[in-house]
Amino acid sequence: MPHKSEKEIYQELIDWLRKAWWGLPDSEHLMPTVQAFYNPEEAALLTGIPFSGQSLEELSEMKGMVPEELGPKLDALARRAAVWRSEKGGTVRYSLNDSFFVFMRGPFWAKKPDEATRDMARPLNKYFYDGFMDQFREAHTKGLRTIPIDKTVEDPRRILPYEDVVKFVDSQDYCTVSACPCRQRKLLDTDSKVCDHEMEVCLHFGQLGHYIVENGLGREITRDETKEILKQAAESGLVHAISNWREGADTICNCCMCCCLFFEAYHVLKHDKSHDVSNYRVGTTPETCKACGLCIERCPMEALCLEDSPEASNKKGKAAVLDPGKCIGCGVCVYKCPTQSLILERKEETYDPPRDTREWMEHWYADKKAAGVRK
Repeated sequence: MPHKSEKEIYQELIDWLRKAWWGLPDSEHLMPTVQAFYNPEEAALLTGIPFSGQSLEELSEMKGMVPEELGPKLDALARRAAVWRSEKGGTVRYSLNDSFFVFMRGPFWAKKPDEATRDMARPLNKYFYDGFMDQFREAHTKGLRTIPIDKTVEDPRRILPYEDVVKFVDSQDYCTVSACPCRQRKLLDTDSKVCDHEMEVCLHFGQLGHYIVENGLGREITRDETKEILKQAAESGLVHAISNWREGADTICNCCMCCCLFFEAYHVLKHDKSHDVSNYRVGTTPETCKACGLCIERCPMEALCLEDSPEASNKKGKAAVLDPGKCIGCGVCVYKCPTQSLILERKEETYDPPRDTREWMEHWYADKKAAGVRK
């Protein structure tokens, strides 16, 4: 067998990663990103490993390596979020993590990222703006859905279970927190502007939470600690965004408009929306609005402005006015309104997110097909 060059080894890994749900568009920044995170030995080892769980024995046979040699290598790669590792009934199974998980999530969850993750940040940030996120432009169903901040909804009795952030947390048996991967990715790149929001605000639950803690990518916290993080995030003006399916949601991000990949897709890349919206929209009461402008400062979608209002009773004669097409129903403006002139009202037309990850993936492929994208 002829000797392969490093470039050929990396290209084979890229071609393999492209077989997962998330593609890797061509870009001058793709190869530098991959080379920064994987060394040639890792690239060769991971090429061909399935994206579904396999036993160590199955992978050992596939790779022509004894389990005693392969196991530690895969365990080390799991600690870097390149490989998924799970254990059930005494059997450990491994699968290759897709490129979206590796480039936008896992490695950047660590409070102290390894050298390879640090090296990857700069070329990856360039790749982000050069085609990486184009796939979400075609997707009408986003990966995250806005979930209202607690106590910002007009009639709590109408909130469905998957829309209530506190009830969701109360239903979880295992809660964890990690660094925000979007903020971390920016922080590690000296060419990027980073905000001063709290870093440790990315919440995960269930199986994903166990994976994160077992591999040193985050830490376990209590339900009360989880709620306190949500409270502080709301105070800071961060948007709660949950996995966009009704059953088995495993993530709540707390997103800022400057670093969040979905907000950047909207504001910088000009996608038609950021996260999927909640079933709520801001309602305004101009009679009590004092035109302080705090809601305008806090809104991550630039959906509010001050306009002259005959109903306003303040000296300026102005009140907050909503652009309903931009509102995502997060409650960030409502939460800090000093005169309680804003409230989240349930929309007349509501939308149920996909039931689970399988149904979400059906939406993903249907959107790509409708856009004329193969795969």
